[in-house]
Amino acid sequence: MARPSKLDRTVVDAWLARHPGWILEGDALVRTFATADFAAALAFAVRLGMVAEKRDHHPDILIGWGKARVLWSTHDAGGISQLDLDLAELTEELAASRSLPEGG
Repeated sequence: MARPSKLDRTVVDAWLARHPGWILEGDALVRTFATADFAAALAFAVRLGMVAEKRDHHPDILIGWGKARVLWSTHDAGGISQLDLDLAELTEELAASRSLPEGG
């Protein structure tokens, strides 16, 4: 399977404008999600990991008490790909629903 290619910065900037809460940090999309406590952050990370595994594309996740910080980047493309944008949107859905999104 061909890996996705790095997107032009204007595409990423337009996506960021439509998705408040996400920032660009180096070559990654980054957002911190608030949770009720450490167990909820861990559960969110596990659910996100299940979605990522199905897509064969994995974020960096840092969990702490009451928060989960998610970073999406396509390392072999050297930056952000369409896959990162798509999975960042699925991450938002997962955080909003606190369960797996449909088709996740």
